[in-house]
Amino acid sequence: MARLKDFYMKEPAPALMKKFSYKSVMQIPKLDKIIINVGCGDARDNPKVIEAVTKDIAAITGQKPVVTKAKRSVANFKLREGMNIGVKVTLRQDRMYEFLDRLFNVALPRVRDFRGINPNSFDGRGNYSLGLKEQLIFPEIEYDKIDKVRGMDIVFVTTAKTDEEARELLTLMGAPYAR
Repeated sequence: MARLKDFYMKEPAPALMKKFSYKSVMQIPKLDKIIINVGCGDARDNPKVIEAVTKDIAAITGQKPVVTKAKRSVANFKLREGMNIGVKVTLRQDRMYEFLDRLFNVALPRVRDFRGINPNSFDGRGNYSLGLKEQLIFPEIEYDKIDKVRGMDIVFVTTAKTDEEARELLTLMGAPYAR
């Protein structure tokens, strides 16, 4: 596991330093954290949904997720403030690099008709967002044991100042961008 961290910390650094002509090593952007979020609107009718999603996300990430609650009431959605509506997990350090490696090298190639991830999903400040339609692409999830196919949002938070720097960082880390 320490090998993954060393690779992701040391391999891209010289290339980024040369390309963007940084004066200090501290200017080189790095991956700060990865946030995985699963929203389940059907949790208001069936509380066991949150348990199932929590179990799936814990298996995928190796870390116990936090249950998210509704911030305000919305009558059209039959939603009250404080109801459980999803789960999220924030990965840092070794678990982050391990998840990144499994996502890029194992899970994404298992997506049907996969041509690459969208290179334009940056937020303008160097963070990248990715949406997945099903949790089945991860090898930790067994098809027979899930109750429903659910998607998830994955956000890569970097210390990069611009999208170009972040795109280059993720490319050097092995992000399979669409051509």
